[in-house]
Amino acid sequence: MANATETVAQPAFAETFKTATLYLSSAVEAVAGIVIAIAVVEATFRVLGLAFRRSTTHESKEEIRLHLGRWLALSLEFLLAADVLRTAVAPTWNEIGQLAAIVVLRTALNYFLQREIDQAAARETARLATAARATQSIMTSRDDIA
Repeated sequence: MANATETVAQPAFAETFKTATLYLSSAVEAVAGIVIAIAVVEATFRVLGLAFRRSTTHESKEEIRLHLGRWLALSLEFLLAADVLRTAVAPTWNEIGQLAAIVVLRTALNYFLQREIDQAAARETARLATAARATQSIMTSRDDIA
């Protein structure tokens, strides 16, 4: 038979664990906010740098957008981690359902963002390969002439 001390200690431990987990999830959300803030500041400075250049290419704008997208994808991962922590201690089915919906939305956002980043990287790789082939062709033509 359990004594009174064990009975009181178990709920107190569970409450302490729940509180610690909620603080941890809030800290992880704060990290996500910091990541977003850093990304926005960096992107802002890069855009301002483009504004003062005489010639701005589409590739330079896309690079800034993709770099920002990578930061945002990272912050979404932090937010998902915070959601998982919060779900671990969610006391009601309503809260669990809300968190599940948030997780699904954030996962979908992250998926489509990553897909766009991957497609842009593939376009850049194809562009570089085309430029390399053109350079090789020019070099071969020079060798044939000489």
